[in-house]
Amino acid sequence: MKTIVNTLKTIALAATLFTALTTNAQQVPTSPYGADDEIGALNLLNEETVLDAVKLVKKGKVYRLGMVVNAETAAFRHRYFHIETLQPETAAAGSNKFTYVDDQLIGWTGVGSQINGLAHYGRDNVHYNGHKVEDFLTVSGVKKLGLEKLPPIVTRGIVLDMRSYYNQDIVKEGTVFTVEDIEKVAKKQGIEIRKGDVVLFYTGWTKLMGKDDKRYLAGGPGIGTEAAHYLGEKGIVAAGADNWSFEAVPHENSALSFPVNQMMATEYGVQVLENILVDELVEDKAWEFLFVLGHPLYEGSTQVQINPVAIK
Repeated sequence: MKTIVNTLKTIALAATLFTALTTNAQQVPTSPYGADDEIGALNLLNEETVLDAVKLVKKGKVYRLGMVVNAETAAFRHRYFHIETLQPETAAAGSNKFTYVDDQLIGWTGVGSQINGLAHYGRDNVHYNGHKVEDFLTVSGVKKLGLEKLPPIVTRGIVLDMRSYYNQDIVKEGTVFTVEDIEKVAKKQGIEIRKGDVVLFYTGWTKLMGKDDKRYLAGGPGIGTEAAHYLGEKGIVAAGADNWSFEAVPHENSALSFPVNQMMATEYGVQVLENILVDELVEDKAWEFLFVLGHPLYEGSTQVQINPVAIK
């Protein structure tokens, strides 16, 4: 009887420890930049990182990394985009016959090339730096972690050509980029990942847009959780890819849901960029460059469409 009781106590203790460890594992850490921090890893950027990045400009060639967006752009699940253009006042004004045309946007900000901020991803409704959805979410925008809080991103950018590494025109969906893969590609290209970098991945996935949207939206290649930790610990400020998911879909662990995007935001305060067009950079072998992003400052937004530029 005593043995049975001791066994039950041991099982109970193990269950308690497991629950405690699981709970702790699910907690969102406090920001190293203080309890009031809302910009995450972008705290690493300063005048020095800008000046270092500017030194990469040798030719003055500018690359547009954002895609054109319209009503037909393939978008995640419920999202759509529509622009309505009209003349609110049709009569010509003044002796110079002044007229104008206005636009009205209808839809979601997460269509096309986009930045996903720290208010976008959470862990059981707890977001970066412990901010809870119940405390910051309103129908007119978030009161914490909104993208209007972010400074312009001006820093060193790098692109990793995973398409050539896997020798595939379009890297297969569900392909997980490991730490070893990333290091091999970086070494082959003669670059290293540094603190303050924006790291972009080329997979060829956007070649499917407008041709096979069903496949495009069903999955994609990308980094796994091990590589996410690796990049986060490196001190990067943003990471992105030329697909909608950034991470591998289907995931390497089918029991999880978007663990990499979640980890980047909640654990490292890293901004995630999606549908970034890096084809021309790769064609020119412009592996490192000056990255510049001044995004729309919609107050309370969690994600917005962007058109970042690379300058080489």
